[in-house]
Amino acid sequence: MTAQPLSPPLSPHELYGRHRATLDQAVAASRARGYWSPFAEMPSPRAYGETAAADGETAFKARLNKLFPLDQPAGQGFVGAERSPFGLKLGVTYPKPDLDALLAAAKAAMPGWRKAGPDGRAGVCLEILTRLNKRSFEIANAVQHTTGQAFMMAFQAGGPHAQDRGLEAVAYGWKAMTDQVPSARWEKPQGKNPPLVMDKRFEVVPRGVAVVIGCATFPTWNGYPGLFASLVTGNAVVVKPHPAAILPLAITVEVCREVLAAAGLDPNLVTLAADSADAPITKELATRPEVALIDFTGSSEFGSWLEQNARQAQVFTEKAGVNTVIIDSTDDPKGMARNLAFALSLYSGQMCTTPQAIFVPKDGIRAGGEHLGFDQVVQAIATATDKFLSDPERAVEVLGAIQSDATLKRLEDAQALGTVALASRAIAHPKFPDARVHTPLILVLDAKDEDKYGQELFGPIAMIVKVEGTDDALTRAARLVREKGALTAALYSTDQDVIDRVQDTLTEAGVALSVNLTGGVLVNQSAAFSDFHGTGANPACNAALCDLAFVAGRFRVVQTRVPVAA
Repeated sequence: MTAQPLSPPLSPHELYGRHRATLDQAVAASRARGYWSPFAEMPSPRAYGETAAADGETAFKARLNKLFPLDQPAGQGFVGAERSPFGLKLGVTYPKPDLDALLAAAKAAMPGWRKAGPDGRAGVCLEILTRLNKRSFEIANAVQHTTGQAFMMAFQAGGPHAQDRGLEAVAYGWKAMTDQVPSARWEKPQGKNPPLVMDKRFEVVPRGVAVVIGCATFPTWNGYPGLFASLVTGNAVVVKPHPAAILPLAITVEVCREVLAAAGLDPNLVTLAADSADAPITKELATRPEVALIDFTGSSEFGSWLEQNARQAQVFTEKAGVNTVIIDSTDDPKGMARNLAFALSLYSGQMCTTPQAIFVPKDGIRAGGEHLGFDQVVQAIATATDKFLSDPERAVEVLGAIQSDATLKRLEDAQALGTVALASRAIAHPKFPDARVHTPLILVLDAKDEDKYGQELFGPIAMIVKVEGTDDALTRAARLVREKGALTAALYSTDQDVIDRVQDTLTEAGVALSVNLTGGVLVNQSAAFSDFHGTGANPACNAALCDLAFVAGRFRVVQTRVPVAA
């Protein structure tokens, strides 16, 4: 399971030379905003090797029912109670952290990392990402059996797409750090007298120890941006996974430490702080004075607690929101219904970008030259969703499994919130008999029921809301963005004036908008180097993945100046 060492060992600056071309491409792609990725998203033998899939599964199974080995400061005892939503008990245990020793070791590792400089740190980070990519199948199995994602999503979102987001953060961090020259000679003319001459050096200085607080549903995709943004800017990183999804981030930490050690650096720059649901350490860790940076993805309640209580740190949060869809009109009603069916079904709605409140005018819409009444629009979406998931073998590869007991309970309770247009049903998984697989629940509510549809209901729950018209829908959607937050919004309209008005209003409200998606792109999806995930401009998150604001506050520039003798 241990990756092959660097042979021969390479210094950070040699690694920078090895990966400079990829870094340059990443910086250029982040500016151009087109499609680019250095990591193959399909689990193809041509990209990863003929035996990669089997080797990755073998490596994952070899982890089960064993202690995960990490040579880092640890306390007494072990933690670990991960159970797959597909029914498998992982049985992996992890060393309990000794926070005093862990944070002391992290701080002690930072001076050498600072001296590696922006180029050297970027080289090491790219080597880590390259090696993580080679472990994508092992990580995919770990992601699948901790989050409940179906294997293809676990491979793509947990592997290459997460690695893309990590590389994007490295590119933005390197760009921010190298915006000014590292040194300069300053000469000020003094008329008839000799000029004043000074040599000045400008050094990037990290903020301190960073903590990445992982989530249960996308541990790598949501974890890698903060991890690599803090690491490339010179900070040590303590990775605190969600107790239900430790293994994917433990493998990540293992790879980070291997590369750091092989490059002649202190591996305690990256450490793992695993805990359990009944003995959490996150609050204690987050409020330690050594911690200067925190990245968090999860509930609004805990995200707000961090913002209010971890005052010694700069806190980056992605919290809950209510994502909306406005249906005004469409030229392709079948394509619209199919696209929404897929968006509602993907990973059982357990994505922060999944649409929840779908606003439809009470008098119906124009659709492909015809008129569809409100009930017909509801029926079209419900029928498309039911048909899309009618083949159980196909359905389980889209739905995955329900990650937590709380989501199952939420799904059960939600049936009482409105009129059921499509009931949720359980599906037997052909490979995993104990998997908890459920199709989406689609409800119909009135516009006045904002107390019900105006709160995030994480999971396979969608609500079609009857509104007066498009203007009413836009007013309600914009208010939800401003008050509750949102990661995404969508619009269907054939009227350019409507499109312009919705775009202006929702841009001002601070949410990303997708218009007339009927094909292979879903509102849920977010592509690194092109799409900004979140905006930081509404309550759902205070940062965007990824922009300069996400990285620039993770370091400071300190200068030294020395007079030059005449």
